Amino acid sequence: MTIDFFWHERPRSTRGPKPALTLDAIADAAVTVADTEGLAAVSMQRVAAELGFTKMSLYRYLPGKTELVALMLERAIGAPPELTPGEWRARLEEWSTLLLARYLAHPWAVEATVGRRPLGPHELSWMETALACLSGLPLTGSERLDTIAVLAGHGRMLAQQAGAMPGEAAPDGAEDEMVRAMGAVLRSHGDRFPHLTAAIGEPGGANQAFDYGLARILDGVEVLLRDRQDQDRQVTRADAQSA
Repeated sequence: MTIDFFWHERPRSTRGPKPALTLDAIADAAVTVADTEGLAAVSMQRVAAELGFTKMSLYRYLPGKTELVALMLERAIGAPPELTPGEWRARLEEWSTLLLARYLAHPWAVEATVGRRPLGPHELSWMETALACLSGLPLTGSERLDTIAVLAGHGRMLAQQAGAMPGEAAPDGAEDEMVRAMGAVLRSHGDRFPHLTAAIGEPGGANQAFDYGLARILDGVEVLLRDRQDQDRQVTRADAQSA
């Protein structure tokens, strides 16, 4: 695997015929296969066939499947959009919602982000955008990174759940399907699961997994920030009294 696949300069030959393929064309063909049949259907041979080339032809452009999948992820997730100006919480809510939408458009992308792989400029730019929202707040570097990791993980989990439900295009739809499946079982076996039966039977509150989880994560960050600010005020008062 070539860790710096996206970052090293590729030589441009001025001799011989013009390259028949581009990395964008290869990525687009692979994304189409993955969108239709899933990531497992993607291989160097399959993508080459879709483009009308031999498998060996693709190796002129990228070292192997690991780099191909990384290239697909960069192409599918794309660059982060500009966030609406505002305070940090609203901007992170927008960031999380936009990232979820990209994962829902390409459910295989969740699987593609697992494990050791080349990191491309788009993926790092999403992180940079989120970290910029936390700039200036009394958080350590590790806390800022962990905050966006938890936010991204929340969206990835719901996107993965939605992708596992055929025909569901949103996490709310996947949640509906799960509730229906549980309801069918509980109609016959509800006496064994009284708390689950009661929770599902209460009106309202359904289809909120993403928004509810996002709000609770950011609530926790706000509590931490208030604690830090209170500590700073106490230190300031103590310093003033001792002066």
